[in-house]
Amino acid sequence: MPFRFTKMHGLGNDFVVFDAEDAAALPDRAFLRALADRHTGVGFDQALAVLPAQRPGAAAEYRIYNADGGEVEQCGNGARCVAALVAARQGRIGEIFELDSPPGPIQARVTADGLVAIAMGIPDFDPAAVAFSAPEAAPLYDLDLGDQVVSLSAVSMGNPHAVIRVAAVDNAPVTTLGPRLEVHPRFTRRTNVGFIEVASREHIWLRVWERGVGETRACGTGACAAVAVGRHLGWLDETVAVDLPGGRLTIHWPGPGETLWMTGPAVRVYEGTLIP
Repeated sequence: MPFRFTKMHGLGNDFVVFDAEDAAALPDRAFLRALADRHTGVGFDQALAVLPAQRPGAAAEYRIYNADGGEVEQCGNGARCVAALVAARQGRIGEIFELDSPPGPIQARVTADGLVAIAMGIPDFDPAAVAFSAPEAAPLYDLDLGDQVVSLSAVSMGNPHAVIRVAAVDNAPVTTLGPRLEVHPRFTRRTNVGFIEVASREHIWLRVWERGVGETRACGTGACAAVAVGRHLGWLDETVAVDLPGGRLTIHWPGPGETLWMTGPAVRVYEGTLIP
């Protein structure tokens, strides 16, 4: 059966977005891995399945898969792309509407100029929410890697994140330290790893090693996690410009107990059909 999809990206973090009638119609892990191959498939950082809404009031539901075929909890840039598609299809440009995601409902608003704002929920610093082994919550944790000890923060944005402050992201050990921390046994469901350079209280630079993907051009939940940690540790103000290799996101978080909002672009690249 032909597989129809939309190729999209948010700041270079690229996606295959496709419709599914129900959970029984979702492709298996082997198909997704083959689809993700950039030489013999289509290529993507994540694939997102858009399903009919099951809850009254929701515009649609979506599920997320990494390039390794594994299902994950949340994807901020992907959520913006789904929101852009749904808003265009349902005539919701300019409205606030809800999407159902694996961690729960999220609100979205798509503006006429193509920017998409997503309510990403309340950052959760409880180690249990991050699936991180620690006796209690702390602003910073020391992880022993055998040859070095790394100080990091841990937060959930619906998916797990470790955040490390560095002097400069240009020479941060993203591709060497990132994969080691991703699979560290204290992160029992693996983790995403963000490397943050604080330029000012309203501006940071960020690179992210994504769980099951590797370093990507941008990571929406990673940007949210970095700002949440920066606010938690007193480094940042409530509205922050986050510059990633693929471009800029704006994150707004008033503080504990409040919803964090992420705003950025979502771009449709092309429509495609894969013939088996």
